[in-house]
Amino acid sequence: MSSEKQYIDLYGQSRQMIFEHSAPAMNALRDPAFEDFRRMGFPSQKVERYKYTDMQKLFEPDLGLNLNRLDIPVDPYAAFRCDVPNLSTSLYFVVNDGFYTKSLPKTPLPEGVIVDSLCHVAKEKPDFIEKYYGKIARSGEDAVTALNTMLTQDGLLVYVPKNVQLDRAIQVINILRSDVDLMVNRRVLIVLEEGAAAKLLFCDHAADDRQFLATQVIEAHVGENASLDLYCLEETHLRNTRVSNVYIEQMANSRVNHNVITLHNGITRNKLDLVFKGEGAECSCNGCVVADKNQHVDNNTLIDHQVPHCTSNELYKYVLDDEAVGAFAGRVLVRHGAQKTNSQETNRNLIATKQCRMYSQPMLEIYADDVKCAHGSTVGQLNDAAMFYMRQRGIPEKEARLLLEFAFAEEVIDKINLDPLKDRLHYLVEKRFRGELNKCEGCQLCK
Repeated sequence: MSSEKQYIDLYGQSRQMIFEHSAPAMNALRDPAFEDFRRMGFPSQKVERYKYTDMQKLFEPDLGLNLNRLDIPVDPYAAFRCDVPNLSTSLYFVVNDGFYTKSLPKTPLPEGVIVDSLCHVAKEKPDFIEKYYGKIARSGEDAVTALNTMLTQDGLLVYVPKNVQLDRAIQVINILRSDVDLMVNRRVLIVLEEGAAAKLLFCDHAADDRQFLATQVIEAHVGENASLDLYCLEETHLRNTRVSNVYIEQMANSRVNHNVITLHNGITRNKLDLVFKGEGAECSCNGCVVADKNQHVDNNTLIDHQVPHCTSNELYKYVLDDEAVGAFAGRVLVRHGAQKTNSQETNRNLIATKQCRMYSQPMLEIYADDVKCAHGSTVGQLNDAAMFYMRQRGIPEKEARLLLEFAFAEEVIDKINLDPLKDRLHYLVEKRFRGELNKCEGCQLCK
C-alpha cells in the first residue's frame, strides 16, 4: 500500500483546502470516493483489466499538486498556434486541471449550449451537476476514478440541449504547464440531450520538460437520437504519464464515434467503458498508436450491450518500434436478452524489432443466442512481398517501409468525420514515421 499511502495522507492533511477551492456538488462525492480508494488501493497486475500496466509503480513518484489553485503563468492563446488548417472550431483551453477563463472564443455558441468550468457551473446550477456528475464514472468500481474524484477541484462541462446540433466543432487543448514535477487531475462532463449533436476534439500537449502525471475522467451522457464524435489526440513527451478513464452511456438510437490517437507520449493507459442503455444505438470505437523508444501504450475497452438491436465496431491499430510496449484488451459483453446484437472487434499490430512487445487480448462474452459477433487479432511485421514489390520499382527501403506503415495506420484515421483534422493527422503520422518529432508548425508549446 506504499503507493496509496501518500494519497491517503495527502487527502487527510489537505481535505479542507480541497473543499474550499471546489463546489459543493463536487465535494459531495469526495469523501465517499476517498473511502472507496482507501478500500481498493491501486489494482495489481493480477487484476484482469490492469494486467499489462503496473499502476502501483505509475503512482509511486511524490509529485506536487496545485491544491491551493495558484495561478499558472501561461497565455495559451499566445503560445498555441497550431490550429488544424481549415478546421473552424470553438477553441478552449484547460491548463493542467483548470478551465482557462481569461479569454474565451468570441464566436457565440447556440442558445443553451454550455462550455464552461465544471466548478463554476456546479456553484450556479448544483442540481444539474448532481444529476450527472459521477453517475456513470462510479468511484466504487475503479481506484483511479476514485482518486480523481477525491482530488479533482475543477474540470470542463460541455452541455448541448435538446435538438441542438453544433455546426462548429469544439476543440479543447489540455496544456501541462509547471516549473516543478506535477500531478494533475482533469475531469470532463459531457451531456447531450435528446436529438443533440456535437463533435469534440481533445488535444494533449506538454509545455514544459517536467515529469507530469495526469489522471483524466470523462463522463459522456448521450441521449436518445443524439450524436457524439469524441476525438482524443495525445502529443506530449517521454516524461509524461497519462491515465485516462472514459465512460460513455448511450440511449436509444444514439450514435457515438470515439477515436483515440497516441502519437507521442511516455506511459499511457486509456480505459473506455461504453454502455448501451437504449435499443438501436451504435458506436464506432477506434484507436491508433505510433510508439518507439521506451514508450508504453495500453488501451483497455469494455463495450456493454445491455439491450437488443445495438451495433458496436472496434478497430485498434499499433505500430511499434525500438523497445516500445503496446497492449490492447477489449471485452464485448452481450447480456441476457440483448438479442440482434451486431459487434465486430479487431486489433491489428505491426512490430518493427525483436525488442518491442505487443499484448493483444480481444474477448467476447455472450449470453444471448441471436447475435452476430466476431473478433480478431494479428501481430506481425511488414509484408515481405509488398516490400519486395516496391523495392523492385525503385523505391528505397526506408521510403517503402514508411509508405507501408502509413497505409497500415491510415484505416483508423479515415474513420474521423472531420476532413481537415483527418488531413492534419495524415501529415502528423507521416512525420512521426519519418522519425521527426511531432511538432506542429508554429506551436510554441512543442518547441
